[in-house]
Amino acid sequence: MATKTTNELKGRKWDDELVTKASQLLAKELPLLPGTPGGMEAYRCSLTTSFFFKFYVSVRLLLEKKMASLFHQGDHLLSEKYQSASRTHHREPSRGVQVFEDAPQGQIMVDAVGRPLPHVSAVKQVTGEALFVDDMPVFKDEYYLSLVVSTKAHARIVNVDPSEALKMPGVVDYVSWKDIPGENKCGTVISDENVFAVDLVTSQGMIIGAILADNQSHAQRAAKAVKVEYEELLPIITIEEAIAANSYLMPPKTVKSGDVATALAKSDHVIKGELRIGGQDHFYLETQATLAVPKDGGGEMEIFCACQDPAYLQRAVADVLGIDCSRIMARVKRLGGGFGGKESRFALLALPVAIAAYKHNRPVRCMLDRDEDMIMTGTRHPYLVKYTIGVTKEGKIEALDIDFYQNSGYSLDLSMSVMDKTLLHADNAYRIPNIRVTGHLCLTNTPSNTAFRGFGAPQAILTCEHIITEIIHTLKLSPIKVRELNMYKEGDITFYNHPIENWTARRCWDDVLKQSDYENRKLQVDEFNRHNRWLKRGLSVIPLKYGLSFGFSPLNRGCALVHIYLDGSVLISFGSVEMGQGLNTKMIQVASRVLRIPTSKIYVSECNSSQVANTSPTAASMGSDLNGMAVMNACETLMGRLEPYIKSKPEGPWESWINSAYMDLLNLSAIGFFQIPGLGYDWESNSGRYFVYFTMGAACSEVEIDCLTGDHTVLRTNIVMDVGKSLNPAIDIGQIEGAFLQGYGLYTLEELRYSPTGYLYNRGPGAYKIPSIGNIPIEFNVTLLKEAPNPKAVYSSKGIGEPPLCLSVSIFFAIKEAIGAARMEVGLEGPFSLDSPATAERIRMACIDEFTKQHPEPKPGTFTPWFVKL
Repeated sequence: MATKTTNELKGRKWDDELVTKASQLLAKELPLLPGTPGGMEAYRCSLTTSFFFKFYVSVRLLLEKKMASLFHQGDHLLSEKYQSASRTHHREPSRGVQVFEDAPQGQIMVDAVGRPLPHVSAVKQVTGEALFVDDMPVFKDEYYLSLVVSTKAHARIVNVDPSEALKMPGVVDYVSWKDIPGENKCGTVISDENVFAVDLVTSQGMIIGAILADNQSHAQRAAKAVKVEYEELLPIITIEEAIAANSYLMPPKTVKSGDVATALAKSDHVIKGELRIGGQDHFYLETQATLAVPKDGGGEMEIFCACQDPAYLQRAVADVLGIDCSRIMARVKRLGGGFGGKESRFALLALPVAIAAYKHNRPVRCMLDRDEDMIMTGTRHPYLVKYTIGVTKEGKIEALDIDFYQNSGYSLDLSMSVMDKTLLHADNAYRIPNIRVTGHLCLTNTPSNTAFRGFGAPQAILTCEHIITEIIHTLKLSPIKVRELNMYKEGDITFYNHPIENWTARRCWDDVLKQSDYENRKLQVDEFNRHNRWLKRGLSVIPLKYGLSFGFSPLNRGCALVHIYLDGSVLISFGSVEMGQGLNTKMIQVASRVLRIPTSKIYVSECNSSQVANTSPTAASMGSDLNGMAVMNACETLMGRLEPYIKSKPEGPWESWINSAYMDLLNLSAIGFFQIPGLGYDWESNSGRYFVYFTMGAACSEVEIDCLTGDHTVLRTNIVMDVGKSLNPAIDIGQIEGAFLQGYGLYTLEELRYSPTGYLYNRGPGAYKIPSIGNIPIEFNVTLLKEAPNPKAVYSSKGIGEPPLCLSVSIFFAIKEAIGAARMEVGLEGPFSLDSPATAERIRMACIDEFTKQHPEPKPGTFTPWFVKL
């Protein structure tokens, strides 16, 4: 309680001087020293006075109504402009319109391609009947595993003592690196990680050992009782610390085109700057989970795992156990969300579980708690970006030089591939004749960061649009004209020598400007801002070019196995995992078109390494493209075999053709295979083709911010997306909406907070906030671009899982426009810094006013912060 302030204010007149006095008193009575637990000291102090001011205005307006004669009519608080400080939050229910093409007239009813069918598992999932790994019944004699992990970011292991833990009820064993029959190594690109730490830990959450017990509670309790003695070493946590220590995973990689130095020298304006982009936790509903079941006396193993890459699971388990891949069966029914977090990091848990099961020849299970998952498995990569732009006075970009510094964590994992995607998306939808982009992988003592929906593209798209915005603000030009001036055209060549073909980004751009009524709404936003001091609105429209393919060319393959049974039912198996994206549904639709049978006759069971081998990970938005073509190939093979029976008896039915073929000893199973031709990019010579095609779109978003608190509301978003000819418009629109909301979390809400020694503070939903139903734009409209077939994918469709996430930068820049309007109230114009995510703290402190000026940010280096920016 601010008792001193309360006493000082008693008896004072309720006027402007009261606000000034109260602010001074509150600042003295409720100070927060730099480094105070919780951090955000200046923001928290400014909130105190801001909330008092809101209260003051509300009371003042109430008094004016009852005792108007006591107040001067010229007082600025009487104006409508300042009354916005008193407005309470009220959010309307969300609404929206979804526009897509119907299946063409004349398409036979059993042909499901292009129809908005519901997700085949939707009812099971919403009713809780869908089976996930930890829902599987407990096996007889099953053990539960709990991990013993490092509590230090960088330290030598002096001693590990599990003796007390082994005495506890239900405990069976302590498992460590000494129990590994094969290699104590793992990794996707290179094997640079230990399954169990031996004598050194390089991050908090690194696995040292594991406790086996008869149930979960016993295992977890005993794991906490294992005593680990450390000799601490100096950790490297932030990108700046890594740069200072020259701590990198590998040499920098550069892509360049044109003469950057000469173009910069000739440019009318040269702009330099920095941008920081935070990480993001995957926060899938189902945390990492594995169940390993030894078979045939331990000579085989069946593994049920929540993973996006069963083939890597199979290989990794075989390596650590020292047995052949043919003896490992990896099975994945479905995932409760993946988003890239289960593309490789599932191995952290799966391998210890497999080792323990192999050692004891008993089933072993583990599912991580949320806090365990968050401290161990890595996140989207944080970035620090440094750039120099050369631009004409009209806003035409002549040169761009960018250095991307990525916090990769303690191992390589997929960081190199993520950076590759960043480098090749640095241009977004704009032609830049002279460009040099360089990527640096910073080795730090934080969990190894990994794949996340969009790979490195979201960081690149934000950077590119930030640069465009810097040009607009510096030269005071139209946001629309600058973007249109620099936008690619059909027939252009990207800086990595990819032809711009089937260029629909401009169509998406023009359509979203029209559908959003941009010009009229821009005038309305300006009018609103003129009449409101403490609420401001911003409007932003962003184009998108997103390249699709696996960067590692051998992964651009799809495999499928299709069985037709004597009752006419069909089972299809393929090499990708259903993780909520509707892949199984789309594959059933593809099969229905080729086989010309209803979807009710077609079933997908699971992804199983014993059915389809050597598969690619379910990632890169390539699941439908690769597996759809493979399923189509297998089904066409079967239809070729059945063609004589169909011709001889065209009236059918389907079952009679199948039985006739069976009686003639025809093979009713077929393998399908597909590979994307012509892909292969050479980084040294900047030649070849990296992407198979681009998915394009555009989004326009409008936001309203509360300048006194930093809170914001997304009022409206319009998206126009080119998905080719959609296999399933309902699923594609769901993917667009879901990806957009996840990107919204990345750019505005989700902030990972690490201590200077590498301790993660926010390790659960209590402190880490992801978007919820209340964050959906109040008006959310999605349109699928019409008449835009894609000749490079199955039935002219396009991959759509990742690209729309990048369009949520439109919210970030709408927020920045609103902040700019607030800053103009105190005479501040031109560019200003706003890092991502645009949290309430950053929004509030960027809206500089008399309250924030009372609480300046402490000078870095003069104190130890509570948390650091990775």
